[in-house]
Amino acid sequence: MNTNRWRLDGQTALITGASAGIGLAIARELLGFGADLLLVARDADALAQARDDLADEFPDRAIHGLSADVADDEDRQAILDWVEDHGGLNLLVNNAGGNITRPANDYSEDEWRGIFETNLFSAFELSRYAYPLLTRHAASAIVNVGSVSGITHVRSGVVYGMTKAALQQMTRNLACEWAEDGIRVNSVAPWYIRTRRTSGPLSDADYYDEVIARTPMRRIGEPEEVAAAVGFLCLPAASYVTGECIAVDGGFLRYGF
Repeated sequence: MNTNRWRLDGQTALITGASAGIGLAIARELLGFGADLLLVARDADALAQARDDLADEFPDRAIHGLSADVADDEDRQAILDWVEDHGGLNLLVNNAGGNITRPANDYSEDEWRGIFETNLFSAFELSRYAYPLLTRHAASAIVNVGSVSGITHVRSGVVYGMTKAALQQMTRNLACEWAEDGIRVNSVAPWYIRTRRTSGPLSDADYYDEVIARTPMRRIGEPEEVAAAVGFLCLPAASYVTGECIAVDGGFLRYGF
């Protein structure tokens, strides 16, 4: 077996939303495969703490952090300038996201536009900005962190669902358009994952029971389980996989009566 297919030694990955939850778990996963990391998050203190913790765990890896808001285009351009200053890029993980759950008629324009900027436009623009760096290598990869809400209705609000559905279609289109350039583009679609963001809804016992009843594996997922799927899609072992979406959902999307 060619063990190099299961390693990322010598590769550099940019991860957005990397200071906690799924993003931090992805960072730890890619470090375990040997990658060096460029981490981006809005909260400078949380990012610094995450970087320090990871550096203690992986002292032989290069780990850098930049506090920036991916919803702001000036910040997005600054991120890619920073990436180029650190020598380029092999992998891009568009993980940053956010949501405000309201009935459709209750969103202000600023609210719904802000969700689009964070969840969708940031991934599109960062992918485009990263394109010249990614094409410097024979094989590069982009992984977008979507949601099952982009595939079916999950009470997350229409705006969140729209952004995640568009993210899936963006993944498919870029995969086809950029395949000849050596860039694979894939995505993952988590269901409920145990993070700080989901702790509120899941603290409602009745709602928790409803979620579990619709999940064949009868439990909430862990950030590390999403990270494992992202890690696989980054690896050379996934070299013939592009345009795909891996649901990390405990069977939720396949549920039947």
